[in-house]
This record gives sequence, C-alpha cells and structure tokens, in this order.
Amino acid sequence: MLEPSSELKAMIEAAQAAGEGLRKHFGQLSALGVRSKSGPADLVSIADEEAERTTHAILARARPGYAFLGEEGGAIDGADAARGWIVDPLDGTTNFLFGCPLWGVNIALADDGEVIAGVTYLPMLDELYVAERGRGAWCNGRRIRVSTRATLIEAVLACGIPFAGKPDHPLFAREMTLLSGQTAGIRRTGACSVDMAWTAAGRWDAYWERALQAWDMAPGVILVREAGGIATSAAGAPLDLHGQNVCISNGAIHEALLQRLNLALASTEAS
Repeated sequence: MLEPSSELKAMIEAAQAAGEGLRKHFGQLSALGVRSKSGPADLVSIADEEAERTTHAILARARPGYAFLGEEGGAIDGADAARGWIVDPLDGTTNFLFGCPLWGVNIALADDGEVIAGVTYLPMLDELYVAERGRGAWCNGRRIRVSTRATLIEAVLACGIPFAGKPDHPLFAREMTLLSGQTAGIRRTGACSVDMAWTAAGRWDAYWERALQAWDMAPGVILVREAGGIATSAAGAPLDLHGQNVCISNGAIHEALLQRLNLALASTEAS
C-alpha cells in the first residue's frame, strides 16, 4: 500500500478506535439503551453515539478547520468552506444489535462535495478498506479491484431492501421481478458499508439502494471508483451524495443493471 496522507492516517485511526469501542458492545441489545429514530425499525443506541464522539475527536484534532457531518449528531460547520468529514459511526446498527457481524464504521473526506478519501472498517471481519483519489483501493494493505464478470446472468448483485418506515416497497418488488431471474444471485447483508466494500473487492458485481444518506455511501463511492468500478445514481445520473440513492458496479454490467432499474421505476410510476 502507498504511504497514506496525514488525513487518511487520521481517518484510519478514527475508524479503528471507534471499531474497537463498538466491538465491546457487540450484540448487547438489552444493555445499550436502544431507541428508534424515524420508526420502530430504525434503531440507534448509545454505542452509535459513543463511536461518533470518538471519530469526531480524532478527526477534529487532525484537521480542526474541517466541517463534520455525522449520522447521529448532524452537521458541524468548519472554517474550511470546501473540506469536510462525512461519518457513519455504525453502519448496520440492526445487525450489530442482534449479533450479526456484518456492520462497519464509515469515514469519508469530501472536497466541494466530491469524495477524495474513504475508510470502511469492518471490525468483526478484521477488514480495513481504504482509498484516496488517484491512489487505488486497498484492503488490509493489499490492492483490491472490482470483478471482471461481464453479463448480468453471471453476476451476483447486492441491494438494500426497504424495511418498515422506508419508502419504495412496490418499486423494490418490481426491481426483483425484473432482476432475480436474470442474475446468478441477489444478496442483502443489511449494511451498505459491507456491500459497497465487497463490490470494490470483487465479491459482488454491483450494488444499488434507495433511501440512503451521504454517510451511508460516501466511503464506498471512492473505494469502488479507485478499484476500477463505476458509481452513479440509481437512474444513471452523476452521483449526488445527498441524492439518497446509489448504483455501483464493476462497470461491465452497469448499463444493463440501470436499464432494468429504470424500467422498474417507470412501470411503478405508471401503475
């Protein structure tokens, strides 16, 4: 792995510190003061909040002038008008609380809305994914690249399934109708951090999800791009971190996947 910048070093330190604290709380559903945010299936705990305080303290020490956007605490302005951290201290909270090891810490650095560095740390799997613009994507110090599978029929896709309180359930059902019979498989881990990192590493060939926030997708975007893949909106437009949807792939199957996602959207809207 190339020598990381001082900013990426701080991101790695913050992600690993948060991950170590989270590991101590893993699976302790009854002891974590769990409450719902937007609905009964959208959970948050004191573990999420502790992890965000940990990341903020380390990142603020490294670059005190940068803004900070965290899932739990919201936005904190910085003196630097261009650069800011984007943090999901615990992506996959429901997995975490119920004892499933598929969860992670997401940290990204954006410059004028464009992600220039990203870290996804999966503590229970001991996988640390990092990327900086123009410097490749890496997992545990080894270079990663997207898959080379070129058709949907040989591809394994990942997706986010809308749960209670989320929109677009009929649209998702239509997407499954159009895609499930034309792929080698469709997976859902319950953690955007995992699915995007695994797409960058070539384990999945593509991933899409709707009703996302910037902190869910930001590190995964640069991981996939630096691994040789593509990241757009779910409609194929240039990606907007605040657009609430994403589609990433190895590039080879991107147009075929988008065609079906757009057909599902059009048919759902027409019904």
